[in-house]
Amino acid sequence: MPKSPNPTRPLLALAALAVLALTGAGCGTDKADVERGRQLFIENCGACHQMAQAGSSATIGPDLDAAFAAARASGQDSDTIEGVTAAQIKIPRPSTGNPAVSMPADIVTGQDLDDVAAYVAEYAGVPGAAPPRVPGGPGAQVFAANGCGGCHTLAEANAGGVTGPDLDEVLPGQSAAMIRMSVVDPNAELTQGFPAGVMPSNYGEKISAREMNQLVQYLLDSARQGS
Repeated sequence: MPKSPNPTRPLLALAALAVLALTGAGCGTDKADVERGRQLFIENCGACHQMAQAGSSATIGPDLDAAFAAARASGQDSDTIEGVTAAQIKIPRPSTGNPAVSMPADIVTGQDLDDVAAYVAEYAGVPGAAPPRVPGGPGAQVFAANGCGGCHTLAEANAGGVTGPDLDEVLPGQSAAMIRMSVVDPNAELTQGFPAGVMPSNYGEKISAREMNQLVQYLLDSARQGS
């Protein structure tokens, strides 16, 4: 979805899609896996949309917390928000046909669509929503809060993402400086088989210096334990 200086524009689009949602655009809530939906959201949507529970802060598309907080305040329930989300994923509006500024249609489909829509309906715009707490110390929490496990495999974090490199394979032998650079400037040195632009390049601004140190130390320790 394109950027817009007018915060009401995405809300108008959502309101229009609510009609579609209520006439059959909803998805299989009873069978949806919300936790799996979170990982799919991080992997497919987090690079463009802000949503606190997913730990995403991108500004390419609308802030889903802001949009759906207003929707909830206007009386829309979670079932309606789920249907709106599914409809918007199937047929994004507005659309320019330019993938650089518009959300592509059917970015997830089938069960993946059900899970993402259910996840957004569960948490988007809910006051106090935040990434789940995880064991393993502060670095593990930074890893989880920023959705790293949605794209990377790391045994220590019980993460199995495949969009990015397998960290169990690429971390051993790397220094703290190398790991930090791979987070803040992921296109500086690419892992074979993974093109530029796969990993967001704004983590240097998104993650505080303290949390970055915690994350790097966590990844260093994970590499040592796995070697």
